Amino acid sequence: MKQHLIVLDLDGTLLTDNHVISPKTKQILMKAKEAGHQIMIATGRPFRASDIYYEELGLTTPIVNFNGAYIHHPKNPSWQAIHSPIDMKVVHDVIDSVDKYQYENLIAEVIDDVYIHVEDATMMDIFKMGDPKVTIGNLRGNLSEDPTSLLIHANEKNVPLIRQHLQEVHAELIEHRRWGAPFNIVEVVRKGLNKAVGVSLIAKDLNIPRERIIAFGDEDNDLEMIDYAGIGVAMGNGISELKNIANEVTGTNNEDGIANFLIERLKLK
Repeated sequence: MKQHLIVLDLDGTLLTDNHVISPKTKQILMKAKEAGHQIMIATGRPFRASDIYYEELGLTTPIVNFNGAYIHHPKNPSWQAIHSPIDMKVVHDVIDSVDKYQYENLIAEVIDDVYIHVEDATMMDIFKMGDPKVTIGNLRGNLSEDPTSLLIHANEKNVPLIRQHLQEVHAELIEHRRWGAPFNIVEVVRKGLNKAVGVSLIAKDLNIPRERIIAFGDEDNDLEMIDYAGIGVAMGNGISELKNIANEVTGTNNEDGIANFLIERLKLK
């Protein structure tokens, strides 16, 4: 069996609803590594919130964080990291333009520094993983460098309105995604960034052709990656748009969908 690159989204894909890697899925991924296949993570999370799973799987590959806005190699400092933040002026323009939609909060991240517009215990719980430096207060005053991503937290009915507005007014400068349930959050990154951009760079670095990339995902931030991969696999719990473009659909994240697919496709026992 020729070497494949196995690309794993985290939430709703590799991780069960309890945010753990199931024993069976972990076992099969280890067998895939033993068989000579490469495994990498591509996630919307920052590295500080994904390194626990990177280490659990014993990975030695580069990782895609922030949906492609930050690509680096945790084990190889000489590997040229790629950080593609949003221009500060664009961030200010976005903030000004969404004021009328009564958002609940704004959060900007610069790699591992977090800036929260309004103090909120729920937001602190979400972003405390990895013990980042957190600054609370007006983003215009506190944010002093171009952020890796901007998050807009709004009530559920306003999220589609905000996304429609971003598409109509700022489409030439930004990409935006909706977080999966239960978070009513719109994530904004620089135009042209997505997981497929990072995966293609890493696959080239590993000398693995596109047709031997197996990518797993479940949400709209996985669309480009699943479309790009030679074998794009949607999870059973994935959104319909993803299933429509995927080459295959496997079981859910709670049913060892990744493991069962790899056992059959890569002839693992």
